[in-house]
Amino acid sequence: MNANASEWKPSPAAAEWTPGGASAPAPAPAAPPQESASSEIDESDPLWLVILNKVCAGDRDRAMKMINNPDSLADYPEVQEVLASMDTGDDDWEKEGDALAEKVEEMAVDDKPAAASAAAPSQDDAMEEEEAAPVVEAVEGDPREHFNLVFIGHVDAGKSTLSGNILYLTDNVDKRTIEKYEREAKDLNRESWFLAFIMDTNEEERSKGITVEVGRATFQTDVHRYSILDAPGHKNYVPNMIMGASQADVGILVISARKGEFESGFDKGGQTREHALLAKTLGVSYLIVVINKMDEPTVQWKKERFDECVSKLKPFLKGCGFTIKREVKFMPISGLNGANVKDEVDPAVCPWWQNCYKNGEHNTDQPTLMSLLDSLELKGRDANAPVRIPVLDRYPDRGTIAMGKVESGTIRPGMKVTVMPTRQTYKVDGLWSEETPLASARPGENILVKLSGAGMEDVQKGFVICSNPPCRSVDKMICQIMVMDLPEHAKVLTAGFQAIFHAHCAEEEATVTKIFETTDKKGKVHKGAAFANVGMRVVCMIEVARTVPVEPFEDYPFLGRFTLRTEGKTCAIGVIKKLPPKKDE
Repeated sequence: MNANASEWKPSPAAAEWTPGGASAPAPAPAAPPQESASSEIDESDPLWLVILNKVCAGDRDRAMKMINNPDSLADYPEVQEVLASMDTGDDDWEKEGDALAEKVEEMAVDDKPAAASAAAPSQDDAMEEEEAAPVVEAVEGDPREHFNLVFIGHVDAGKSTLSGNILYLTDNVDKRTIEKYEREAKDLNRESWFLAFIMDTNEEERSKGITVEVGRATFQTDVHRYSILDAPGHKNYVPNMIMGASQADVGILVISARKGEFESGFDKGGQTREHALLAKTLGVSYLIVVINKMDEPTVQWKKERFDECVSKLKPFLKGCGFTIKREVKFMPISGLNGANVKDEVDPAVCPWWQNCYKNGEHNTDQPTLMSLLDSLELKGRDANAPVRIPVLDRYPDRGTIAMGKVESGTIRPGMKVTVMPTRQTYKVDGLWSEETPLASARPGENILVKLSGAGMEDVQKGFVICSNPPCRSVDKMICQIMVMDLPEHAKVLTAGFQAIFHAHCAEEEATVTKIFETTDKKGKVHKGAAFANVGMRVVCMIEVARTVPVEPFEDYPFLGRFTLRTEGKTCAIGVIKKLPPKKDE
């Protein structure tokens, strides 16, 4: 995982350590011309010995066909090894004959063709490869706690620039790369975008100046390890933002202090409101509100502008469900020049900030964003609970590799896990954090998991990897929702309302099939109500088109939160209160 990766894939080192197989073989050198089948074969020829004994398991007819079809030999590592040894630049192979023959004799003769061996090598072969390979063995993992940070906010608030500058200030991007990005940004006549290029890696994002996919990168301090999830701010890409925020522990809401930009982002239709709402729904433990662009000419680090933004945000965030004094912290920064990111802003430029954080105003007693992050402590992570890993994505690599964040429990190679909702059981062949093989992974870790025998269709986004007892998988549930907004064609929410159900990494079509009761803004409860308006709390039955792996919110909060979205709007946020009784299996 790195800032410049367009997709989240393991590094070459991780691929090399994929259990159950060696690295993909390099293209073989062209095989030397061989004599025809009718010619006499030199029985002492080391290439013939390898093909006959190792590849064809003593089958001479098959060996003769292969020796006369050199192109077919490129698939066999044993043949490549001998060919590489022969390639000495000397036509007289007899000089190398004795040494090569000894090498061939040392090779174990297998009863199976080499192609089958390569696909499923024996445990002994795998152990020999691991013993010979000069790479780091699996480790228990870094003892420092791991936090996922999701950067959210309205488009052009400065999320990607702030993310890129954090990576630069923590020495995760070298100066030469920064200079290259500066030249590229200047060519696009967007000189101030160069730091955003660290996170926005594809041409569409760079040319338009907007983030489309969730950018991913890592950095660390002496206290914690962090993963950056740079979420898109544009309303068209909110589903991508939800995927990123569903993994987050800490939300960093980036607000532009520039005149006009704060207002357009916060007013109806702006993404500041929706992103803050989704962050709470998706379970972030803390929300750090950074008032960005404080160095902008229309602001110039004025305390009045900072206080104005904070005073407007606090009531709204409280309405989203945040406990302001405990969960929300406010800080002025400049993401472009780095003031208050790693180093405190110069008191000559901003004389009021020092007194502000020393007095603990706005719930912040740290001078910089980095020191504030290091001071946070997360609660509720249980390494002894059953394993729960929502699958964010998967890809093939000599087997199926699943990606996800460990929400609870501790997973280790060799243990048996169940994938819900299919209820298939697999053995964990290996774990990685970035390119590092792990002996275990605890809550909060973003990991890659190889499942023995699983195909691509067996592990999909939205599935959950579980230890016993596995989580529930249902197609209906009783929920409590808060109606936040409604599409143009639906003035009220009634039975039959359809939307997309988003829970952890899962997305599914859903229908509100029954309303049990509503509670209006004054707190009055209406039993058996037929409809609900914006601002009401609703207890209702929701059915999804296909079963989804979920749990009641009280048991597993990270599997019990969800949102309902349709027509580009977040219509409702909610929690799962009750699931149908378990059926006898």
